[in-house]
Amino acid sequence: MVTSKTFPPMNAPIELNDGTRIPQLGFGVFKIEPEKTAAAVKVALDVGYRHIDTAQMYGNERGVGEGIRDAGLDRGDVFITSKLNNGFHRPDDARRAFDDTLSALGSDYVDLFLIHWPLPTLYDGDFVSTGRCQAAWSRFSGLGRLMPTVLAGAGVCGRRRNRSGCAW
Repeated sequence: MVTSKTFPPMNAPIELNDGTRIPQLGFGVFKIEPEKTAAAVKVALDVGYRHIDTAQMYGNERGVGEGIRDAGLDRGDVFITSKLNNGFHRPDDARRAFDDTLSALGSDYVDLFLIHWPLPTLYDGDFVSTGRCQAAWSRFSGLGRLMPTVLAGAGVCGRRRNRSGCAW
């Protein structure tokens, strides 16, 4: 959880409805090659970024963690967002994938962990209509309640209910 009371002007935080403060401007690492990620993240932090946006599917979470450590900042001064990969929507897979993210980052928590994008038909073509997506969301959102020290925030932005009753 970001603990810094002062942010560079480019990172003036906004407060979410749960009291979480998130820097408005984030440095995204999509398309940065894994071997170049640590250096890019360090430079971003050196120039004032305090929010790093990564994802499992980018394949560079390890470099994000390394770049944060190389920048010499306290972990609490950097807001990390990562995302659940599309192949891990099944309830039992969400926790394992989350643990893999923590390991790759070399961190004991992330500030925000999102579903990268809902792709519930990935498994058998009939995932949504069977209602199993609700179980996946339940397991995913439960990570925040079960592990408050490792997951500062979990959520879905702008979710809508469709005819199947699925959150996405």
